[in-house]
Order: sequence, then C-alpha cells, then structure tokens
Amino acid sequence: MESQTHTFDLEQMRAAANTASGTLRALAHQDRLLLLCQMTHGEKSVSELEELLGLRQPSLSQQLGVLRNEGLVNTRRDGKRIFYSVADPKVLQLLITLYALYCPEE
Repeated sequence: MESQTHTFDLEQMRAAANTASGTLRALAHQDRLLLLCQMTHGEKSVSELEELLGLRQPSLSQQLGVLRNEGLVNTRRDGKRIFYSVADPKVLQLLITLYALYCPEE
C-alpha cells in the first residue's frame, strides 16, 4: 500500500487547532461539560439547567458565561426566561461522541 502525501496549509491548520483547543478547554470543566450535555437534548432554560444539575445560580451563571464567551452556546430570551442551546454542529457532534464513549447505556 502506497503512502499518500497530503498537502496542507499550515496557517489554516494552526487556526483550526486554536479553535479546537479553545473548545476542548471549555469542555475540560465538569460543570460546563454537564451543561452542554443537557443541551444536546434540546434548548434548556436557566431554571431547567439549575434543577437538572443541582448547580447554584452564581456558579451556573459563571459557567454559562464562559460557554457564551467561547461561542459554544446560543441564547434566546422569552420574557424573563433565557434559553440556551449548543451553537456549533461540530461541538454537538463532539458531545454526542463523548456521550457514546463515556456514558454507554447498559
């Protein structure tokens, strides 16, 4: 079997690696990962996330802020309620893969 030589744009790869490492840094925090995992099942309100994960409001707000700053979640306001959803289909696929690897159903 012959090896194929792949050409690549180093700057493009650096940019992609920078994006991927930022995403992985955000996912490396247990609470943020749990928040995103809940959002893989669809949009969730802040109160739903608080109840599902048992996180207190200050910590929840801080972690959602990090996810917003990293561009990993979308927000939608409906009156006084704010809803969150996974923003990037690539991140959603990564979360689904992580779930399949680490949370297999028995």
